[in-house]
Amino acid sequence: MKGSLWLAWRQQRVLVGCGAAVLVAAAALAAHFRSGMLDALRGGLFDHCAPGPLYCTRPSDGLPMFLDIEPLKLLGALNIALPVLIGMFWGAPLLGRDRELGTHRMVLAQGVSRAQWFTSRLALAALGTVAVSGTLAWLFHWWWEPAADRSYGLFWYETTALSGSGPSTVAAALFGLAVGTLAGLLARRVLAAMAWTLSVTAATAFLVQWLHRSRLLVPPHRYVSQGTRPKPPMGDKWSTGNYGLITASGRREPVLNCPYPSGPELKECMARHGYVARFYEANPAGDYWTVQWYDTALLGGLALVLTAATVVLLRRRV
Repeated sequence: MKGSLWLAWRQQRVLVGCGAAVLVAAAALAAHFRSGMLDALRGGLFDHCAPGPLYCTRPSDGLPMFLDIEPLKLLGALNIALPVLIGMFWGAPLLGRDRELGTHRMVLAQGVSRAQWFTSRLALAALGTVAVSGTLAWLFHWWWEPAADRSYGLFWYETTALSGSGPSTVAAALFGLAVGTLAGLLARRVLAAMAWTLSVTAATAFLVQWLHRSRLLVPPHRYVSQGTRPKPPMGDKWSTGNYGLITASGRREPVLNCPYPSGPELKECMARHGYVARFYEANPAGDYWTVQWYDTALLGGLALVLTAATVVLLRRRV
């Protein structure tokens, strides 16, 4: 290791060490709490619980039963916060520190080109970002798997699972790095770059969550049961809360027009109003991966665009 790459390592080795320490701590906590989760499941306390969103209750008093998944949710929250943290503390100083102190002039005067100066820094930072975010995402999924989509565990559509695991976590972290790098180039002050990075990454995170909740990119499926037959079970589906009844002409009307789950009252009410079927809308568990790939494409694409913009502006700003 020599030249610009050696200099990049010297400047980023503390951050690499911090990332390694976070991974070691996260791995140790995940192993400890996952072991406790498996012990609880193997103890037979949850054997009577059916899959799906309904509470699993204790036979003795009817109180809901849950696994201790709060530490798992904290790991998911850390993964969601990674774009902000990496963007502010790794991306913003990547070019911004040298720009603020003027040390980049000394580096470039040694015969190092702008492309070498930028590529060596970004390559090392991107490699560290992928390693940290990818490992944390894998740890979350490994820890979550025994309690996935169970009433006593964590469902795939909950924010910490949907945005804190999978390839979208890596794409989001790279997006944060790209935002911070571009902000450092433009702002010339690390603190200002950090503030801009915080604003942009937080706003993007809210946008992604809005896309999830609105079902704009991944529309829900409609599940229909003819007549008064039982509706398809909800199970691990993500309900929109949109339930209703269907007339012979195909018009959908609110479920409150016949607010009976079953029985002769429901049959009589549907006959009186001319309803021939019932429906609800929900996303099946398989849509987890559809959402993941949409998020990965969106955030990864934005990261590439911002990196390309940084390359273009590098010649004008440095």
